Amino acid sequence: MGLPPMSSLVTNLSSLFSRGYYKQLNNYLMLWKGDTEAPFESKAARPKGDDEPMDKDGLGSRLQEEKVKFLELYGEEYGYSNGAVSIDDLRTNEFTRLKGTTYLDHAGATLYSEAQMQAVFMEFSASLYGNPHSQSSSSKKTTDIIERARREVLSFFHAPEGEYKCIFTSGATAALKLVGEAFPWHQHSDFYYTMENHNSVLGIREYALARGATVTAVDVEPSTSEAKGQWPVSFRKRDSQNRFLKDDQNPLLEVDEVGLYNLFAFPSECNFSGVKFDLDLIKFIQDGGHVSPQRGRWLVLLDAAKGSATLPPDLSHFPADFVAVSFYKIFGYPTGLGALLVRSDTAKLLEKKYFGGDVDFFKKRERLEHWLEDGTTSFLGIAALHHGFATINKLGASSIMKHTWALTRYTASRLAALRHWNGASVCALYGNHDNETRCHDAHSNQGPVVTFNLKRSDGSWVGYREVENLAILSGINLRTGCFCNPGACAKYLGLSNSDLKSNFEAGHVCWDDQDLIRGRPTGAVRISYAYMSSFEDCWALLEFIQKFFVEDSPILYMSSSIEEKVECYRDAENTNSFNTQDKQKVTSNPLFLESISVYPIKSCAGFSPMSWPLGDCGLLYDREWVIMGVDGTVLTQKKVPSMCLVRTSIDLSLGQMHVEAAHMDQGLDVSIFNDSSRVTEQVEVCGRRSDGEEVGPPISQWFSKALGLPCTLVRRKLKSRKIHFRPDVLARNPFQRNGVDAEQAKEMGFANEGQFLLVSKASLDDLNRRLSFSDEQHRHDDLKNRSHSIEASQFRPNIVVSGGKPYDEDNWQTMYINNAKFLVLGACNRCQMVNVNQSTGDTHPQSQPLLTLSSYRRVKGKILFGILLVQDGESQPGLELHISTMSRPENDFQRNNLLKVGSEVIISS
Repeated sequence: MGLPPMSSLVTNLSSLFSRGYYKQLNNYLMLWKGDTEAPFESKAARPKGDDEPMDKDGLGSRLQEEKVKFLELYGEEYGYSNGAVSIDDLRTNEFTRLKGTTYLDHAGATLYSEAQMQAVFMEFSASLYGNPHSQSSSSKKTTDIIERARREVLSFFHAPEGEYKCIFTSGATAALKLVGEAFPWHQHSDFYYTMENHNSVLGIREYALARGATVTAVDVEPSTSEAKGQWPVSFRKRDSQNRFLKDDQNPLLEVDEVGLYNLFAFPSECNFSGVKFDLDLIKFIQDGGHVSPQRGRWLVLLDAAKGSATLPPDLSHFPADFVAVSFYKIFGYPTGLGALLVRSDTAKLLEKKYFGGDVDFFKKRERLEHWLEDGTTSFLGIAALHHGFATINKLGASSIMKHTWALTRYTASRLAALRHWNGASVCALYGNHDNETRCHDAHSNQGPVVTFNLKRSDGSWVGYREVENLAILSGINLRTGCFCNPGACAKYLGLSNSDLKSNFEAGHVCWDDQDLIRGRPTGAVRISYAYMSSFEDCWALLEFIQKFFVEDSPILYMSSSIEEKVECYRDAENTNSFNTQDKQKVTSNPLFLESISVYPIKSCAGFSPMSWPLGDCGLLYDREWVIMGVDGTVLTQKKVPSMCLVRTSIDLSLGQMHVEAAHMDQGLDVSIFNDSSRVTEQVEVCGRRSDGEEVGPPISQWFSKALGLPCTLVRRKLKSRKIHFRPDVLARNPFQRNGVDAEQAKEMGFANEGQFLLVSKASLDDLNRRLSFSDEQHRHDDLKNRSHSIEASQFRPNIVVSGGKPYDEDNWQTMYINNAKFLVLGACNRCQMVNVNQSTGDTHPQSQPLLTLSSYRRVKGKILFGILLVQDGESQPGLELHISTMSRPENDFQRNNLLKVGSEVIISS
């Protein structure tokens, strides 16, 4: 691995010495003496010696020490110590499925307890419930249970008797939609909504705009006015729309205010940041205090889907006109069931047109619930609500709020305190986490949510996808992105309208992998707590952040040896022809081609010949075919691990690909000859589309039976897929030949990137050494969780080379095997697929080897192992087309178009 420039080294050594970073200083001295591995590895990844014990018991003792400190600060609030059950007993007895897993996405969906579900199943087993739209005894029983549930819901929100109605819906979104659909919109109506609203609220805009109403987004901000009696917040308009307002119309003209209604929507708690709104706003808005002049009557829609899990709004004090509720966010089950709570006097204003179910032939029923609930309600889900409320009531809403407040406060303070080696902050927090007071009552301004982004020591942002991917490997469930709340996302990330438009034009949409655009985050990381969350969950997150994202020493030469030489393509000017004078060896140890592997069908098992010809896009017929699902997506081992049990081989003399699979009595022979009459399919691999040709129904039926799901075998269409060069490489255009652009010149099959994938045996041995050390650290675990030795096939390389030192390949630029010349495109970014055992199809329960690789081979979100190659120089023109017309095509292969096992591999400087 290359050394940093002397000037850079001296400058940083001086800085380290003056600041007292003696450990880092020692690392640099080791680097200069030739030990080039030490500074590259993180402290968590480097195998410890006897002087650095880090076994399982050591980790447990540190956890206990930290828990003692935590309880000294928050023991009064944490754990239900004075309640019916402690948090430790609750987790041990009611949430056994969480063993070995850290669940931190309660804002997305909280968890049901085992006792809750047992009570539900016991009731369903002992009771007979029929359709409530009948007069049978079972139907009357259902009606009684529904009415009991309505009362229980209203009681949970402290709704004054007779002042509210409970309408069951399919979820909070359906409740919000019902308000938008039935609200008495008028061309002079106003619909205000805060920036922090969920998409389900934003959808109401379409109903309002369609009826001529004006729609306005507002920010609720602390007021700068010191006037006595002034409301402590102000309302700043961010955007306003009206589809039918003409230029010559004056919106301030006097209008008949009788029958004019306006709507203001805001959440009790922002699902992006966890920020809570002051519910005194409800009365203030209803009185029209937020607008001047006031026209018509203002009604308030409160989205309580997120906030109700730890602080349900008290409707006796905060009488919102509409309240949207989701039950699975409160106690986990049932899903697909929510409610709209409506003030009785407001309900009379609703103008719902559609009706279904419990409606008379000519007239809707008098009872509000009956004509607002479409069809048969989810009566079994409604019957299950009682057991969810019983779970919450046993602990007490106030105790739950204190418990989750303690975890949230501790997590936020610890994250805010994290620093890199140079003092730079690690974490940027979003929300109200700077309040030092013990505010965990109805006036709390922060819910049990911690949303953040991470930074490196140089100030650059860490993409949220990188955090999420490493969290998955570490057994941590969290949420990333914008959480269906684009307004709050833009507000907290400081994204202007032009930024959002620019990001959209760059192709960014929800759920994609563009977590950074022009170096700035497009979303964030969110963790959230609920009544069953524990300190151990909090500890697991903090240890995860510390291990992977806190830099305890500078790594000067990472950018030169990894980012530039591993992530970027190599400068390859004037390398068109094979020239023996170019073969300047840069490795002291000889390298040899140890094995060749060809994978005819993407993600299926390949075969390893002693020699094999080169085609126009890599090894001949490598990744020539793909298997596509019924939805048109390419199937891989990520979704169908059993694909590795489909074994392939090619006999060039017969012109056939032979396929076998477990549980299939007979194999399959597929012709390798092209057939231009086949149906053309669009194939998308790594976000890039190309043309393919369906092989035929009989063959696809065989694969459907072998994999146990309907699918189609599709072959690459010639000249349809080119190597995708990264933008920075295209700017330099290193592979330009005779005025022909690189992307026009280099073909590739259905591989993700590059024509060839190479793995070094020395690097693989080093990885296995680390895995062996990890197993020793966890020697008390079950044998099934042990990593054992990883074979090269788990990385699915085309070429395995032996000799040299571990990770020498990071510095390679050009290589020769026989008379073939290859250019190194960059390192291969690995995914969870390397955790699939290629012999059994099983996925490693501890996410190995990717988890170990992530601890020492991770560079700016990419876990690197192996390198990608492209063949330089002209491949034999029309080789595949020529082969398809020959009875014995192998006779036409020239010696310099073959790779042979045992050949020497020469690396050029």
